[in-house]
Amino acid sequence: MEKFVITGGKPLRGEVTISGAKNAAVGILPATILAADVCVVENLPDISDVAVSLKILSVLGAQIRMLDRNTYEIDTTHLTGTNVPDDLSRQMRASYYFLGALLSRFGKAQVAMPGGCNLGPRPIDQHLKVFSALGAEDSVDYGMITVRAKELNGAHIFFDKVSVGATMNGMLSAVMAKGQTILENCAKEPHVVDLANFLNMCGADVRGAGTDVIKVRGVEKMHGCTYSIIPDQIEAGSYMVAAAATGGDVLIKNVTPKHLEPITAKLRRAGITVEEFDDAVRVVAKGRLTSTQVKTLPYPGYPTDMQPQIGVVLALAKGTSTITESIFENRFKYLDELARMGANIKVEGNSATIEGVEKFTAARVSAPDLRAGAALCIAGLATEGITIVDDIVYIQRGYERFEEKLRSLGGIIEKVSSEKEIQKFKLKVG
Repeated sequence: MEKFVITGGKPLRGEVTISGAKNAAVGILPATILAADVCVVENLPDISDVAVSLKILSVLGAQIRMLDRNTYEIDTTHLTGTNVPDDLSRQMRASYYFLGALLSRFGKAQVAMPGGCNLGPRPIDQHLKVFSALGAEDSVDYGMITVRAKELNGAHIFFDKVSVGATMNGMLSAVMAKGQTILENCAKEPHVVDLANFLNMCGADVRGAGTDVIKVRGVEKMHGCTYSIIPDQIEAGSYMVAAAATGGDVLIKNVTPKHLEPITAKLRRAGITVEEFDDAVRVVAKGRLTSTQVKTLPYPGYPTDMQPQIGVVLALAKGTSTITESIFENRFKYLDELARMGANIKVEGNSATIEGVEKFTAARVSAPDLRAGAALCIAGLATEGITIVDDIVYIQRGYERFEEKLRSLGGIIEKVSSEKEIQKFKLKVG
């Protein structure tokens, strides 16, 4: 199993360029099915979730051509498959977007219950509610979700809770339904808007994305387009936090500063300087950080995907901080690992109280999920001595060239696959 070995204690300095948004890419790639034509998708992050999505499209019958590392030509004209293989759909959470796209085009789809990070119960009842309202029948047998419909008709749907996945599946399944579909209590995340923009470029009629209410007027057919995915707000936020935790000075390029506002606000509260430019932010940290309170909320609130990373900053801040997690109940699993590094944290229910310490101690830790893995690497970079992070397969699901980008900022981090390689690293940095 691959792992990261890190020698920390040095401030990160320099420039880093942010890749395309993972959460937008995993919705837009299934959406190419609706075009029944050639789409060129640019700024795709080179991560395992994208590789799995492309593999699923290929298995279903799409013709895929790599134009460069981050650009793919996808021809779904002659795509015929409607069953996503079990082994592929279990590799990532976002495989459920193939349900909406395949149902919309073919009137049927079958996908295994999605996999990905174990963040507690993440039911797909709101997704099935959409499909049912549009006229589809669904069944879940032996871990396989099957949806089918003779015809999809527009409907008025109110989500019982704000859900990014259900909002995006609502758009995917409604774009070619007869009549108008109104989706209420929608998620407003930037990647929801990005999917809507892609669908509209392909000939769909989707209005209101980024607000509570999205209206989709069904069209008879769609077509291909060339589209560039937005920058990844969570990757950008992770490097902002890495600069903060290490006392660094980093210019983070190819970002949309407005998407980063919830993260920027919390870092400033912790005593960090954040300068905003047209498509970049600069993060400068000097002196001991100060405590603050964080509560995760749907966008434009503080993102749950940035909760573990800010936890590292608060664990090093002076005073008492609190984090309240209102989205995923298992998001605090990383705190046990952070405690191994000397963090002083007490968890009660969905709230964590953090007493800041002056410094961490190096330890061997394990990544329980994607964002927690990134957070533990950031903790390692802020810690003198050698930190080992196991189970980095999670990190590779969502961060393109993670260790390369950190090395470009002066971080000492290497990917290794054996204890022998760990010993070689220790001798080299010794």
